[in-house]
Amino acid sequence: MPGPDRRQPASGAPTASGAPTVSGAPAREPGTPVVVGVDYGTLSGRAVVVRVSDGAELGSAVHDYRHGVMDDVLAATGAPLPPDWALQVPGDYVEVLRQAVPKALAAAGVPALDVIGLGTDVTACTVLPTLADGTPLCELAELADRPHAYVKLWKHHAAQPHADRINALAHERGEPWIGRYGGKISCEWQFAKALQLLEEDPQVYARTERWVEAADWIVWQLTGNYLRNACTDGYKAIRQEGVYPSEDYLAALNPAFAGFVRDKVAAPVGQLGARAGGLTARAAAWTGLPEGIAVSVGNVDAHVTAPAAGAVEPGQMVAIMGTSTCHVMSSDTFAEVPGMCGVVDGGIVAGLWGYEAGQSGVGDIFGWFVNRCVPAAYVDEAAARGVGVHELLTEKASGQPVGQHGLVALDWHSGNRSVLVDHELSGLVVGLTLATRPEDVYRALLEATAFGTRTIVEAFQAAGVPVTELVIAGGLVKNALLMQIYSDVTRLPLSIVASTQGPALGSAIHAAVAAGAYPDVRAAAAAMGRREPAVYTPDESRGAAYDALYAEYRALHDWFGRGGNDVMARLRRIRREASAR
Repeated sequence: MPGPDRRQPASGAPTASGAPTVSGAPAREPGTPVVVGVDYGTLSGRAVVVRVSDGAELGSAVHDYRHGVMDDVLAATGAPLPPDWALQVPGDYVEVLRQAVPKALAAAGVPALDVIGLGTDVTACTVLPTLADGTPLCELAELADRPHAYVKLWKHHAAQPHADRINALAHERGEPWIGRYGGKISCEWQFAKALQLLEEDPQVYARTERWVEAADWIVWQLTGNYLRNACTDGYKAIRQEGVYPSEDYLAALNPAFAGFVRDKVAAPVGQLGARAGGLTARAAAWTGLPEGIAVSVGNVDAHVTAPAAGAVEPGQMVAIMGTSTCHVMSSDTFAEVPGMCGVVDGGIVAGLWGYEAGQSGVGDIFGWFVNRCVPAAYVDEAAARGVGVHELLTEKASGQPVGQHGLVALDWHSGNRSVLVDHELSGLVVGLTLATRPEDVYRALLEATAFGTRTIVEAFQAAGVPVTELVIAGGLVKNALLMQIYSDVTRLPLSIVASTQGPALGSAIHAAVAAGAYPDVRAAAAAMGRREPAVYTPDESRGAAYDALYAEYRALHDWFGRGGNDVMARLRRIRREASAR
């Protein structure tokens, strides 16, 4: 999830580097059962202490990853990384447990003995190669200089050619699972990244004994048990109705890939909200929590947020907006929605179909513009007024009538996740003149991300999966202009997750279920989740004006994204060839 992290203020101003940030709450009665949720984002991890009875958040702390995102150079050697790479260091995740959890506990004023459960979530698909005991390959001295030995973050997009082959072969063979992923597997998902590993560094692939989603690796470290969670296994590892792609299919991709599932993937699968195990003595020492408390099965930041919002019923689409956006919703209707990231039975809550879609760049795009494209005069003005550059641009853009800037943009600076599922695509702004101002471009980029969400909503509606409410979570909810644009563009009421820490709260809800405080996630969500309904409602006149801009967006969307002109892919190839010289 480069740009404002979803744990940063909507302005994009970063939290203090390195040191954890803590916040507390009013005093509480002693002996009240509480749970801890830990949310691993793109740039940092957050821990929150939550009261089991009503979901009240009693204290929290944030810890920034020391190595951040490695997308330019490998930290261990300083060696440059190729384009479209994004790596992380798994030891940074353990530091979140060591730093943020004890500080959140202290901020809450909660005795450790009151904690009955711990839950975690991670951005996905974030995956790493390990030994059979869970040791990350990058922690082996002889492999520390090998980029493929590290965690591949969700926005590692260098496996696009491998995803293209996975998709082409699946359609050629008529594989039954491909339709459940909207017709395309993303380069962000597990199989594309694994195929890239095999073909670019077969030695590291050979040393890989487990190919592990980071969400499952963290639970492994906490409990000593290796389980693959049903969420990422369904959405990111192509597991449908208990079955992965066949060995025959994998061998057709590459003969050496044939044993991938059998040798490196297959493991027990844990259901969402289930108890993965008890906290080990080692992990208890890291966190300051009691040994043996329940640890819930791992999960994804977006999917755990739906219960945090109390939005687990059909028609409620939850958009978790940060550096990227993930759209999730539950439905009693099954459909194969073109361009979706997946549909999984019980993928969010048991008894309903869980759908996922998303946009690979949102806050990252706004951050890129502020960091790379804003003139010094604007930076100086913001500093003189004591506001962030994001706030300044938002203020200047807010007074514009819809369409006054004369621009339309494509929100593909980090590729397109849904509905085109193509990370060779890139950003575009049309209509620039010598009179164009920074706030004009900034507003056009805000609008482009709203148009991307409308495209996703329309795809679901057209497939027979109705969307009646858009529920927003993440730090960007603080930008009122952005929220109103989304409501006007989509013509939907926008509700806001009441918690500023939606994923961490969602993980805490799952921890409460794993600890036995509630019978299932839906019951826990009803008691502990909450949202503010219809905070923003669409304005008809602005909506009509946006319809005209959206028509231009869709024309560009289809021309550049559906084969009318593949200039973006050609430019990517030229860039890669130049970088390899």
